[in-house]
Amino acid sequence: MSQNELLSSIIAQQDRAHFDDLHWEGSFEAYLDIVKNDSRVARNSFQRVYDMIIEMGRTEYIDSRKQIFHYNFFDDPHHNGKDAIFGLDIPLMRFVNVMRSAALGYGTEKRVILLHGPVGSSKSTIARLIKKGLERYTRTEAGRLYSFEWHLPKELHHISGGQDVVMDPLHEEPLKLIPQDLRPQMSRTLGLDGLDRPIRTKGDLNPASRYIFRLLMEHYQGDLSKVYQHVRVKRIVMSEKDRVGIGTFQPKDEKNQDSTELTGDINYRKIAEFGSDSDPRAFNFDGEFCVANRGIIEFVEILKLDVAFLYDLLGATQEHRIKPKKFAQTDIDEVIIGHTNEAEYQKLLSNEFMEALRDRTVKIDIPYITKLKEEIKIYQKDYNQETIKGKHIAPHTVEMAAMWAVLTRLEEPKGHNLNVLQKLKLYDGKSLPGFTEDSVKELRKTAIREGMDGMSARYVQDKISNALVSDKSQTSINPFLVLNELESGLKTHSLITNEDERRRYRELLQVVRLEYEDIVKNEVQRAISADGDAIGRLCSNYIDNIKAYTQKERVKNKYTGQDEEPDERLMRAIEEKIDIPESRKDDFRREIMNYIGALAIDGKQFDYTTNERLHKALELKLFEDQKDTIKLTTLVSNVVDRDTQEKIDIVKDRLIKNFGYNDESATDVLNFVASLFARGDAKSSDEGSS
Repeated sequence: MSQNELLSSIIAQQDRAHFDDLHWEGSFEAYLDIVKNDSRVARNSFQRVYDMIIEMGRTEYIDSRKQIFHYNFFDDPHHNGKDAIFGLDIPLMRFVNVMRSAALGYGTEKRVILLHGPVGSSKSTIARLIKKGLERYTRTEAGRLYSFEWHLPKELHHISGGQDVVMDPLHEEPLKLIPQDLRPQMSRTLGLDGLDRPIRTKGDLNPASRYIFRLLMEHYQGDLSKVYQHVRVKRIVMSEKDRVGIGTFQPKDEKNQDSTELTGDINYRKIAEFGSDSDPRAFNFDGEFCVANRGIIEFVEILKLDVAFLYDLLGATQEHRIKPKKFAQTDIDEVIIGHTNEAEYQKLLSNEFMEALRDRTVKIDIPYITKLKEEIKIYQKDYNQETIKGKHIAPHTVEMAAMWAVLTRLEEPKGHNLNVLQKLKLYDGKSLPGFTEDSVKELRKTAIREGMDGMSARYVQDKISNALVSDKSQTSINPFLVLNELESGLKTHSLITNEDERRRYRELLQVVRLEYEDIVKNEVQRAISADGDAIGRLCSNYIDNIKAYTQKERVKNKYTGQDEEPDERLMRAIEEKIDIPESRKDDFRREIMNYIGALAIDGKQFDYTTNERLHKALELKLFEDQKDTIKLTTLVSNVVDRDTQEKIDIVKDRLIKNFGYNDESATDVLNFVASLFARGDAKSSDEGSS
């Protein structure tokens, strides 16, 4: 392909029609027609943000008997989930409810929305999602919005300061060009009065456009139709980089920050041209409040703001007005979102000078995730076999790191016969004997600060990254490598303030290690006993025996051909694997036979895999029978006979195919589990000799 053909193929991908839509411009009269046909274009900032979230849909589910909505917007689907939020559906529901109230004009539009939580709890990610969402939404048909510019011929350059075209500096709503006394009639004419949700044009033009409007009215002796001939309405697209509709303010060194960063400043070069520093043409309306008009402004670490800035913030919040230097108060329309951490918020509560800010704030707690499955999603997004090249991530590596992170955030259960690991499992939707959904609800209610303390996902991500680049493993990383990294980092972690806290985090690492031991022992057991034919034969033998037992019959021995009593020893050996007590054995056996009978009536054949409890019992019994023949413990002695090695290789292949290990991690797990069995055997022999 030639260079010209290559360029042509790239250009052919451009959607010129969409480009034309985004750059539409027309007369003020044409814009009024647009508003009449689609009133959404005249929405205020809160209404636009709320609609943006709602229009992407939501799903509903029940958690601990509570109705929860999951808003798809926060999955960040348009950016492949890059900034997806996991496990925070309840705080995000509160956020959306605040936006809905503000969109309806119920009062929260006059508040700062303050996202409050520990470091690394997704506060800034939520703000970033809103900003990114607005950039995308205003490029769609549903999210259209418009502003205007003044077109002035040479004979009117004395009004514009020598310019042919003057863009409104705050990207104002064009309907603001209609004088206040004519707006009620305008609303009726455009059909804005009869809407379920009020769409009202509030406030006056900013000083720059008001100045031009006033001089044009004087020039045309009050003839509005001639003034509007100089107005060209343009579609605008919000963009943080282009400083249109999206602003971000981050506190800097107190000596260098100035409130003009929020409201704009005098252009001293133009004072000589216009003769006054109070001439709007000699003022740059480029402060963050001006830039963010019609959209959103994010205050990073808002409570670090100098008190001098608070006056501007309070006016912008309650009155929706700012006070640029040398000018009257100027109306703005924007969502104000701030975020702060726990330490800064505690300072706010103890600072009497901040009382006015507290009164104008809607606080939304953004805690750490307390559901294991949701925490796992955070790490799986970054650490999976598609994103990590060259190293295999052994099964349960991410899961164990996530488990430790969640455990650090949970409060010790009080008044319940429960440990913190069991509490984690209950929160994650697992069932435990004696605990119901109401129990989980009660646990959450009594743990007031749960999720507001503990270790952040950032710390865990750093330690997983360390393990990935470590030379301690050739082709894979496993849970122990990551858990060791997590532990070593605790020594120097700057956010751990006392030794008791550090000790608790270390103890929780041991809890996770023990849980991992149970998990991999179970996996190796399942891999050893994964011979379907052998389980089938064992099951058939068990069913024959319980059938004879329940019907008070004898069993024919397949080898001797003689009738014998049911094998009680075999039946109990299987049933004990799933904790069926002696007193319940008759009930369990009848339950199995009734189940087989019900299947037979429906013309179906019994399959042990459909009965989870029986399947587990058969697997454990088969493992017990085969464990000695495989002699897994000989692995740790490095002397393995050929027959045993072949059996071990079969188990290793099953771990790779069925459980997601690679060769190195499967070998590591087998060695580890072998050492556990060796330890257990040694312990049993010691107890026997004593």
